[in-house]
Amino acid sequence: MTTSPALSTAVDYVKAPLLYKGKVRELYDLGEHYLIVVTDRISAFDYVLDPAVPEKGNVLNRLSAFWFEQTADVIENHIVHTDVEKLGDLVTEPELLKNRIMVSRKAERIDIECVIRGYITGGGWRQYVKTSEINGIKLREGLRKNERFDQPLFTPAAKNDVGHDEDIPFEKMQELVGSELAEELRDQSIKLYEFARGFCEERGIILADCKFEFGLIGGKVILIDEIFTPDSSRFWSKDNYELDIEIDSMDKEPVRTYLLGSDWDQNSKPAPLPSSVVEETTRRYLDIYKVLTGRAL
Repeated sequence: MTTSPALSTAVDYVKAPLLYKGKVRELYDLGEHYLIVVTDRISAFDYVLDPAVPEKGNVLNRLSAFWFEQTADVIENHIVHTDVEKLGDLVTEPELLKNRIMVSRKAERIDIECVIRGYITGGGWRQYVKTSEINGIKLREGLRKNERFDQPLFTPAAKNDVGHDEDIPFEKMQELVGSELAEELRDQSIKLYEFARGFCEERGIILADCKFEFGLIGGKVILIDEIFTPDSSRFWSKDNYELDIEIDSMDKEPVRTYLLGSDWDQNSKPAPLPSSVVEETTRRYLDIYKVLTGRAL
């Protein structure tokens, strides 16, 4: 597998103020707009790991752009363009960043992560086993791990810039942002999920769950950040779907599996990942991109 060198940061290649450096994305101020650069950094269990994973940022950025285009009739989004050439001399190495950039409108971020669960798995399953609830939603008894919900569940989280986002009941979300906005975010999230679930199913993929972020421009809700990527969604191959097992998801699962099977103490940054794990993770990202878009990277 031939890949481009991994990019850990773009700070040396962008002549604009860096506003925010997340685990994967970097946000630069262009005045009227933001410049988002998606790096190849990878995180797991709240640690940014070494080394970066080649092509990961390319996949995340191009897949988001693909989905923003697909869902433009469902809801307006923040994208202006993804053409590095339009940035001129603001970028010193355009070839390095050409598939990694997104110029976006400046929206006021709504500090709620909008999570949609189509299947009971992951953290939702762990909540259910303990309490028979997810985010305060009482569920029927006897659900099995990975079972599909009759209706998708909306399970919001309050965003924290430091530490974990905090799962909250819908009623708490209403208190935080107001009932009308909370209902709009819930309804838009479900609509987006149902659109993408159908799209994925036609391609042999199950969209188990996903998360969205929204912002406001002039009081209007728009979709921001990323959408339906392996970092924001849980994709399963239909061929691997079973109840009562841990399904291997089409994302950075090789990294999580390796770390949990290693002697890592889980209280400090892990040692660098083996090259075999990095290569397999790159392959996963490239595969899901090709399956969803019908195009190789």
